[in-house]
Amino acid sequence: DIATSFWQLPVRALNATVPVRTAVLDDINGLDETIAMDLALEFSQQEALSMMFNNDQSGSTTVNYGATSGLRGLNSYPNSTSAAAFGSNGSAITNGRHTVYSVAQASNTAVVYDDLANLQAALPAQYLNKPITAWMMHPTTIGALRKQKAASSNVINFIESGDDDGGAVVYIFGHKVIPNPYMSVTGAGNYPVYLAEWDKFFTIADNEEMSIKRFDQTAPGFVTLFAEKRVVSTIRDVFAGVRLVGPA
Repeated sequence: DIATSFWQLPVRALNATVPVRTAVLDDINGLDETIAMDLALEFSQQEALSMMFNNDQSGSTTVNYGATSGLRGLNSYPNSTSAAAFGSNGSAITNGRHTVYSVAQASNTAVVYDDLANLQAALPAQYLNKPITAWMMHPTTIGALRKQKAASSNVINFIESGDDDGGAVVYIFGHKVIPNPYMSVTGAGNYPVYLAEWDKFFTIADNEEMSIKRFDQTAPGFVTLFAEKRVVSTIRDVFAGVRLVGPA
């Protein structure tokens, strides 16, 4: 007799294309395989952008990586600075839009030490001491944190000790820092940092097979390589992750 929250999302078809001049294929032997590898990298980029930024509720600003036919990106989930909450039950595309607990930054110009301390304190205790719990932020944010100094003493906040475990901003408060170049940097209304137990917080289900096709008649003088893969992603446990949000 325990009520459970459920939602059902359709699998999405993500794709990427690479046009190649037929003259190039004639002049360079074995180029097909190299271009196919480049196409897979292009697809990976679109997949990553979709998982972070795409809004499956609207396509006005996310057409390039899915729009209403793309994934439900992490940044498209509503936020609250008071409490996390599961979305509504059901199988409609509008169900399961959970509210993520977001901690407001002191300023939208930079992520500071106290912001990270406040964010770590906001993650429920049951998720803190898990090996998969990790920070995720843009490399630019990581670089800025490495230069950050205490205002009163001019001492660097994150000390570099020269080894794997003691590298500056390799770990913060005991949690691994994962660089993600597809995230936002700090700014008004942006989400520059996530902290989550990722295997509980976010789930990705995909078909391991990628379809790569070659079209010879798409444009005169070109062949087009087309890659497609079926993927779905969703927040599984909305309480297992928190994020920073820049004040407006």
